[in-house]
Amino acid sequence: MLSKATPAPIRTAALFAAGVVLLTACGGGSTTTSSSDGGAKAEGFPLTLKNCGRTVTVKAPPQRAVSVDQGSTEILLSLGLADRLAGTATWSDPVMKGLEKANKGVERISENRPSSEKVLDKEPDFLSASFASTLAKGGVAPREQFEKLGVPTYISPADCVGKDNSGGGDGARTAPLTMDSVYTEVRELSQVFGVPERGDALVKKLRARVAKATDGIDGSKASLLYWFSDSKAPYLAGCCGAPGVITRELGAENVFDDTHDEWPQISWETVADRNPDVLVIGDLSRTMQTAESAEKKIEFLESNPVTKTMDAVKNRRYVLLSGQAMNPTIRTVEGLQRVAAGLRDFGLAG
Repeated sequence: MLSKATPAPIRTAALFAAGVVLLTACGGGSTTTSSSDGGAKAEGFPLTLKNCGRTVTVKAPPQRAVSVDQGSTEILLSLGLADRLAGTATWSDPVMKGLEKANKGVERISENRPSSEKVLDKEPDFLSASFASTLAKGGVAPREQFEKLGVPTYISPADCVGKDNSGGGDGARTAPLTMDSVYTEVRELSQVFGVPERGDALVKKLRARVAKATDGIDGSKASLLYWFSDSKAPYLAGCCGAPGVITRELGAENVFDDTHDEWPQISWETVADRNPDVLVIGDLSRTMQTAESAEKKIEFLESNPVTKTMDAVKNRRYVLLSGQAMNPTIRTVEGLQRVAAGLRDFGLAG
């Protein structure tokens, strides 16, 4: 959940280009086609992908892309594509460490979801998003609107594969999210921009970080609760989104594993009754709802009569994460690292 009403994404890919077929299983990996580094030569193009139930054709590596969700933007920046971004939007956190310099050179057209007019003012040749709701009615605009103007669109596979977005809100998981969906997004975006080798290299680094973070850890003694935002009607993680990836990797328990909703709103009385060992708290820089920052969340927890008696609050067992680390993005790995470190610090790592 990046910003409320901004779900997460999942992508599948079937790529046909110059007689070469790229098949991406739902949430799985993909083979690559040859293409130029930087798009000077459009070898391997046009490129066709199956993306969130739609067929997307990219005629040449994008040169003026717009990314309308932070998670997608950080993937593109990590792939060294800042010079091909005409604009970004919808930010909940400071940019990921190590990307500050690259990000400075990219125009931020809106802190929240931009209008379709603002996006089109950048004359984009490609549009990417992390959430299906971003490119839908009530979001920036439906994908069809951009496609009719010749602008191909892409939504993160993590918000489509194994997820039902038809019920409103942040959707519900029909199957647990895995990091393979994130890796698929990295690889597919690198193919779209004609730099598949960069995608492979980034996935390799992410896998290595996951392996290091989970090496020798046993979190089976720990129960966790993930709080993204809002103190009045808190958005807490259900079983199977990005927090589910973190929890499963560590062998721990999410106290709300019994709901498949991505970010259900649950009463504090129910939270107190389940009494988690550790509170994983979203530290957001946006100001859309109550208690966005970790500071405000902790202030609420320690003053509210219902929550202040919880074991995790009395013992101040808090792990602070960026909002992006609680979404299905490359920063889910950052979330895994921090929660693992927290469990070790609290003596709950086995």
